[in-house]
Amino acid sequence: MQLSAGQTTRASAFTGQRVGVHAVARPGAAKARRTMPAVEAKRVAVLGAAGGIGQPLSLLLKMNKCVTELALFDVAPLVKGVAADLSHCNTPVQVSAHVGDAELEACLKGCELVVIPAGVPRKPGMTRDDLFNINAGIVMNLVTACAKYCPNAILEIISNPVNSTVPIASEVLKAAGCYDPRKLLGVTTLDVVRANTFVAQAKGLDLKEVDVPVIGGHAGITILPLLSQTVPSVTFSDAERKALTSRIQDAGTEVVEAKAGAGSATLSMAYAAARMAESTLLGMQGEPNMFECAFVQSDVVPGSPFFASRVQLGPEGVAKVNGLGQLNEFEKAAMEAMLPELKAQIEKGIAFAKNPPKKE
Repeated sequence: MQLSAGQTTRASAFTGQRVGVHAVARPGAAKARRTMPAVEAKRVAVLGAAGGIGQPLSLLLKMNKCVTELALFDVAPLVKGVAADLSHCNTPVQVSAHVGDAELEACLKGCELVVIPAGVPRKPGMTRDDLFNINAGIVMNLVTACAKYCPNAILEIISNPVNSTVPIASEVLKAAGCYDPRKLLGVTTLDVVRANTFVAQAKGLDLKEVDVPVIGGHAGITILPLLSQTVPSVTFSDAERKALTSRIQDAGTEVVEAKAGAGSATLSMAYAAARMAESTLLGMQGEPNMFECAFVQSDVVPGSPFFASRVQLGPEGVAKVNGLGQLNEFEKAAMEAMLPELKAQIEKGIAFAKNPPKKE
């Protein structure tokens, strides 16, 4: 397989086939071939496993060769059926089901990676911010349990609005005395997956070869695809750049409207989250060149304590937060326009965590 500059290869944990993994493009970067590292025992939890994202995500993780135990949690008893269903799949991953807060300890004990898609989905007319009041409390409660039962686990937050729920999680972990910024990531991989897909379609490129970094946040204009840094290098007219950026930013709404009130982007989100989890697990096992975009604590942009950019994944989670590279004028203007909104959403999450509403 031909690789573009800055790419490396690895064996997919899903299929065992060689697939392209996009690393940070560097002038003269060598094209390396690596073998799959020896699989170590990994216990992974999915919190919200009975939901629209949780079910397909759990299926993909059941197929992942990096996972040995898969602990599924939900407040809905349906999660028992999900676990029973998955247990019939002939992969060696052991699946367990855990229902309600009383079983969180059993679910989380010994977990090294916890993926959290729990919460209510978007409906037509809703923004991610409309979900805040419900999902903020859900994330706060689940992260509190993680701090208690698996304080050293890597947490990957899917629950929207990610721009606020990740800061909430950070404050909860700080209060519990176990905050490690390397081990808290907001999953923005879907923005990259969409950007790669839309650019490949627009330019007639091989999807396996396309990589578009997406920075900022995970809602509306805070989603900023860096089309100027697309690998392989391609050119865009002003009209193409504007149209593609808008479509990537509004892609979630595109799915919500297409489902006509019956759901949000569940399957593509599960796919993206499984990709992020696989990259994380490989990084934990010592795979040296694992890069993904994620919403993490960062000093890349002054004044924004959290920011999505490309990160290198390692044994402890985030090994390095990369800079933004060279932005063109369109991207600089978009960055300036979105920063106030991103900062406000971060501050909203921090304020909620520090002064949560009293339970009635």
